[in-house]
Amino acid sequence: MAAPATVADFLALVRQSKLLDGPALDRELQRFQEAGGVPERPDDLARRWIERGVLTPFQADRLLQGRWRGLFVGPYRVLEQIGEGGMGCVYLCEQTASRRRVAVKVLPLARARNPATLERFHRETRATGVLDHPNLIRACDAGQDREVHWLALEYVDGASLGEIVRRHGPLSLPRAAHYLRQAATGLQHAYDAGLVHRDIKPSNLMLDRGGTVKLLDLGLARFFGDSTDNLTRKYGEGALGTADYISPEQADDSHTVDIRADIYSLGATAYFLLTGRPPFDEGTLAQKLIWHQLRDPQPIRDTRPELPTEFVAIVEKMMAKACADRYQTPAEVVAALECWTQTPIPPPPEHEMPRPTGAPPTGGDGAITPLASARSQPTDLPPQAPPRRSPIFLVLTLVGVALLAAAGWWLFLRPR
Repeated sequence: MAAPATVADFLALVRQSKLLDGPALDRELQRFQEAGGVPERPDDLARRWIERGVLTPFQADRLLQGRWRGLFVGPYRVLEQIGEGGMGCVYLCEQTASRRRVAVKVLPLARARNPATLERFHRETRATGVLDHPNLIRACDAGQDREVHWLALEYVDGASLGEIVRRHGPLSLPRAAHYLRQAATGLQHAYDAGLVHRDIKPSNLMLDRGGTVKLLDLGLARFFGDSTDNLTRKYGEGALGTADYISPEQADDSHTVDIRADIYSLGATAYFLLTGRPPFDEGTLAQKLIWHQLRDPQPIRDTRPELPTEFVAIVEKMMAKACADRYQTPAEVVAALECWTQTPIPPPPEHEMPRPTGAPPTGGDGAITPLASARSQPTDLPPQAPPRRSPIFLVLTLVGVALLAAAGWWLFLRPR
């Protein structure tokens, strides 16, 4: 549909989207009438509603593009896009009845037509549904809206450890130890439920504002005790995972790995948290797979000489090439980190966390900046035109400049 050219067009799109029902829309228009009239341009109206919290920047941007569909997923109202990956987009949504906020993962139509992708999406739904632990993301709901498959997950108001390290640098030893211990605790719960994650990496470890780490994304998880779970072999897929953090055995055959592959990946994640880079940060994908099998990464203490050798040894044991040389369960990792996590640490600093969801976007001076999206790229709303100056203002400005020039000549340049 074409972008709205008039306010009437924009209001028609709002009605079609069902973001506001009839009575709510009438109340909003009445407020404008009482305050001096409805704005004359669609983008002005959108800006006013963003400031008042009636629309989010994401919703307004879609409507101003003429796109009124896709602002609901099942019973959830889409507030903004908060992520995108190979398995689809993730949206921050609000349940229309309870106003509870969730993260909804949506499988694109093109991907849903791929049998392997669709089956993996359903397996993630199943895997997430059997888990209930503070350090694991929880599933809330799942469904299908016509051809659209979606999974509603617990929303974590925070940032991934990968994002935090990329923006703010490597973590201190106490923070790294505490976060790794939490991740290993959640991983043990998944292991007890019969799961191997197969994609442990910094971007899949979310840190919320209270300092709790939650393990995300079970899209590659496998039930190791389920003889019917042959998705990897069924579709001829060999190495699944992320090349920067994949274990040597998973690089060879993703179907036969056990929990020790996740321990290796958690060790590679620890390497990143401490150094700011993955164990092998250069080379092609194929080279990285080989190097995980044959090479040792640069020693951590080359970058962080202040770290105790005993702590570095824990990470090195997690990343041992041979499965038998690693910790055999995540619980053993938790035990190894216990002496480094005796003293509690405070929640993460506020500057590492995203803007609180639902708060009006603000500039540095506290003024509302309605076009700034919380987690995504800025919207494409047209910028406001600069204020026009009257002719009298321009004449007075020129006179002032002339007087200043004359005074300068009289004081400094006139003949003596």
